[in-house]
Amino acid sequence: MEPGSATTLKTILVTGGTGFIGSHLCDALLTDPSTYVLCLDNNFSGSMANIAHLRDNPRFEFIRHDITLPIHLEVDEIYHLACPASPKAYQYNPIKTIKTGVLGTLNVLGLAKRVKAKCLFASTSEVYGDPLVSPQKEDYWGNVNPVGPRACYDEAKRCGEALCIEYHRADGVEVRIARIFNTYGPRLARDDGRVVSNFIVQALKGEVLTLYGDGSQTRAFCYVDDTVKGLIALMASDYVKPVNVGNPEEVTVKALGEAILGVLGKPAVFVSKPMPLDDPKQRRPDISLAREILGWEPTTSLKEGLAKTIGYFNRGSMV
Repeated sequence: MEPGSATTLKTILVTGGTGFIGSHLCDALLTDPSTYVLCLDNNFSGSMANIAHLRDNPRFEFIRHDITLPIHLEVDEIYHLACPASPKAYQYNPIKTIKTGVLGTLNVLGLAKRVKAKCLFASTSEVYGDPLVSPQKEDYWGNVNPVGPRACYDEAKRCGEALCIEYHRADGVEVRIARIFNTYGPRLARDDGRVVSNFIVQALKGEVLTLYGDGSQTRAFCYVDDTVKGLIALMASDYVKPVNVGNPEEVTVKALGEAILGVLGKPAVFVSKPMPLDDPKQRRPDISLAREILGWEPTTSLKEGLAKTIGYFNRGSMV
C-alpha cells in the first residue's frame, strides 16, 4: 500500500490494541477490506505478540503511545479499550489506572470531537460493583465502594461514562458505551490473575485449583469473539447510552473450575482461600437491550469456548 493511501479507507483507531480484547478487535476489523486500523498501546498490560501476525498487513499500523498524553490523528472511528482490566494489573499502579481511565478518556474524546469521529468507550460490568440486584440492567446504578481496592478501576470507568455522555450533550460527539462483562478466550495472559486463566494454568500444571471463598460466587463468561461482535454492532448503531455486552449464562466459580477440569479429564480438587475485599458475589448481565437495539447475543457455549481457550494455553501459542 502506498503511503497516504489509508486516507481512501475508513481509518479506525483501537486504543489498547495489543491487549486481549483489543487484538481480537483489530483482527475482526481488518476482515473488512475498506478499513485501515491504527493500533495504539503502551504495552503496560498488552503484548506485541498479540499483534505479531498483523505487522505485515498493509492496512494495519502500530503506534506506541501512552493515551494519558494527547495525540493528534485523523480517524473516522475510535474504539477506546486502553486500560488494564484485571485486578492484578490495575491494582499494580492504581494512580496510573485512574489516569488512564480519566485523562486517557478525556484525550480520546477530545480527539473524537476535533475530527468528528465516532467513539466507543469500553466500560465494564465493574460499574455495578457488588450488585444488590440480579441480573444487572443498564438502569441499575450499582453498589460500588469508592475508596476500596478496586475503586481505581471501577470509579475511573464510571467517570469515563460520565465524560462520554457530557461530550455528547455539550458537543454532539457520537459516543457509544459498552459495559463489558467477564470475557475469556485465546490471548488471555497466563498471569492475568482472573479466574479463567488462573484455573487453566493450575489445571495444566496438575495443581489443585484455588477457590476464593467457597466458590459459590457467580460470574457470566463471554467468549472473546462474541464480545468483539457486540462491540462492532454497538459502534454501528446510533445508541449513545450504556449497553451491556456479556453472556447471560450465570455459573458459579466452582462450576467453572469443574468445567475446565472436565474438558481436561481431570478430577475436581480445590483449595479454599479468603475472598478478596469487595469481590462481587454475583455478576450476570441482562442483555435485553443489546438483543433489541443491536440484534446481538453471544452464540459460543461455555464448553466450546473453554475448549478453545484451553487449547491455546496448552499449545503455549501466542497468536
